[in-house]
Amino acid sequence: MGPKGLLALHTGKIAMLASRVTGRGGSTLPGRLALKIEPGLMRHLAGQARRSVMVTGTNGKTTTASLLASILRQTGEGVVHNGSGANLIPGVTSALIGAASPAGRLKAGWAVLEVDEATVPLFLRQVRPDVSIVTNFFRDQLDRYGEIEHIVDLVKQGLSMLPDTSWVVLNADDPMVSGLAQGLEARVLHYGLDLPEMTSGVGSHAVDVRHCRVCDTPYSYQGYYYAHLGIYHCPSCGRERPALSVKASRVEPAGTRGTGVVLGFPDGSSERVFVRVPGLYNVYNVLAAATAAWRLGVFPANIKAGIEAFLAAFGRMEEVRIKGRRVFLALAKNPAGFNEVLRTIGADQGDKTLLIAINDNTADGKDVSWLWDVDFEVLAEEGALRAVVASGIRAEDMALRLKYGGVDPSRIRWDTDIMAALESALRKTPPGEVLYVLPTYTAMLDLRGRLARRGLVKPW
Repeated sequence: MGPKGLLALHTGKIAMLASRVTGRGGSTLPGRLALKIEPGLMRHLAGQARRSVMVTGTNGKTTTASLLASILRQTGEGVVHNGSGANLIPGVTSALIGAASPAGRLKAGWAVLEVDEATVPLFLRQVRPDVSIVTNFFRDQLDRYGEIEHIVDLVKQGLSMLPDTSWVVLNADDPMVSGLAQGLEARVLHYGLDLPEMTSGVGSHAVDVRHCRVCDTPYSYQGYYYAHLGIYHCPSCGRERPALSVKASRVEPAGTRGTGVVLGFPDGSSERVFVRVPGLYNVYNVLAAATAAWRLGVFPANIKAGIEAFLAAFGRMEEVRIKGRRVFLALAKNPAGFNEVLRTIGADQGDKTLLIAINDNTADGKDVSWLWDVDFEVLAEEGALRAVVASGIRAEDMALRLKYGGVDPSRIRWDTDIMAALESALRKTPPGEVLYVLPTYTAMLDLRGRLARRGLVKPW
């Protein structure tokens, strides 16, 4: 590394130390400052990894990347990973700076880098990962990303730069994701659920994909797993869900403790694993991580060990103990993701207490009209809800949405101060019971930062 690169690296390291001393986390600023000095720093550091993986898609990026990092640690080799979820170029660069020696050498053989879906072309112009994972596509932050087709085109543009020595791991059950395979030089593996008995014959109203991208004919579904993910084909051009390279042939929900999954691999072997996060959407994250690990040559026994050693990522079904209550932090930032979190919570028996925190900062999306596409009506069902507290910048909008969703107004409270809202929700939760906290991204950062200052969670 030349003098300019070393100056950038050390500027980043000093900024990282200063950010952490002042309690600001240091997940983005170090990279931003370093890139002003040496724009090629990310490429230089990432290129030192023996093998690298990019993870992108609308939902599940952080959990998938964390699962994969846990698996790769089982090999005994170091892993660099932007685990805070800071997934723009400065955030990725910050993670690499943190894993580099003062001489500019990366102290990790593996790099697992989560990348914002709109940033994929910019990232892939600088880094050539061995494996690239695409999890799913859903409407998200429409004021920033635009319609879903725009994001799909951006990711496709990026993947088209990959050579035939690279591998792309795609979700077969999402027709927008599986369609990315067409025309790529890179080789492709597909993963998905092999559980037709778990499908529904009717899709939710929040389905984001209805028409074939090849011929614009409505897809025909044998069954839906959730949203537009399922077993589909186009009755006009014949495009259909591709064959599964890695699949889940059995799923055993275990409440908030997690989920048992039987994984099937391309060589015919299988492993039963238990992942300590609930929900069918997390089974997809397990499949994505396992498929990439298998492609990287990790033995199935190590894949199992890594999945079972995994702890919930930063605010993604992360459990915290507060005042004798079990508090689950579950990021929820778009209709499809929110509906799956509500479905997972609904599988637990008994009344629930919820804290829903909605912000409309830039990273959340300024437009919160998506709240009206979430199926909050399930909370109005008999026995579903003990109490719900709305919070965040848009607490009043959330409370209004709950009222129009049919939730008994006597069970709704709201407070824009998230700590006051948390105290109110804790009072509504009996000792030993679960409080579910569903925040948007910046609301989660705000709450988690305050909990970290009280020593209740690990700071980032």
